[in-house]
Amino acid sequence: MKNAIIMAGGKGTRMKSDKPKVLHEILHEPMLGLVIDSLQAAGAQRIVTVVGYHHEEVEKAMAGRCEFAVQQPQLGTGHAVMQARQLEKEDGITLVASGDCPCVRPETYAHMYEALKDAQMAVLTAIPDDNGAYGRVIRNEDGSVRKIVEFKDASEEERKVREVNTGIYAFDTQSLFAGLSHLDNNNAQHEYYLTDLVEILQKMGKKVTAVACDDWQEVSGINDNPALAASSFYLQQRINLAHMQAGVTIVDPKNTYIGPHVTIGHDVIIYPNTYLYGNTNIPDGSVIAPGTVMTNGHIGL
Repeated sequence: MKNAIIMAGGKGTRMKSDKPKVLHEILHEPMLGLVIDSLQAAGAQRIVTVVGYHHEEVEKAMAGRCEFAVQQPQLGTGHAVMQARQLEKEDGITLVASGDCPCVRPETYAHMYEALKDAQMAVLTAIPDDNGAYGRVIRNEDGSVRKIVEFKDASEEERKVREVNTGIYAFDTQSLFAGLSHLDNNNAQHEYYLTDLVEILQKMGKKVTAVACDDWQEVSGINDNPALAASSFYLQQRINLAHMQAGVTIVDPKNTYIGPHVTIGHDVIIYPNTYLYGNTNIPDGSVIAPGTVMTNGHIGL
């Protein structure tokens, strides 16, 4: 059984918005919806989204697309995952994803599921251009993960490590919930940290491995509007490139906006300042004039 838990309870204070952060849109799609799409494409059979701030609004927007669990109050990442109690008796693998990390490819999630063939926990890591204050991934000599140390707690030597934690994980489901029962909040923030499971599971005789993502932008989280714009541009160019490689002529990719659910045939020409969103379908041989705006549209030839 392939399960997934999406952490989506935060307000997103730095967005300066009353809207829940995970409902802010990229290419006309809520970022939480993009995460659900990628997980389903990777094979997730059961998805539980852990909601908190304005949870009724999030549940309404994503109704029918996943299950929900409510985190009130919000006491850390480990506490968030604890709320997905409906998965506690499940077997198989559970992937823990972030609702504010909408650009992760299905292939990356699939690699996480596959990483547990000989381990009970996998950490998705990356090497950003500036690893700043991210948590460092400290490995053993055999390449397995020894611990994840937050920047503020890291030694000078540990801070030199460039590999960082993305906040995305895969677990053997039973090992996950067994480990959660040992989490405590004996720290400065009095919160339950999911990263503590690395050392907890190892003490239980479990193996923790890592999956490296070679594209930092793919796994970048969104905390403010500049980051939202950067992820929007990144996904816009990734989608446009895929269409061009499939035989679509996009005259000006920087000024063409195509949503992730749009389907386009071959020998199509798309002129600049075009916006195609939703479940729009563009058949073979179409010419899309400059300034076209279409949502859930279909062109009949």
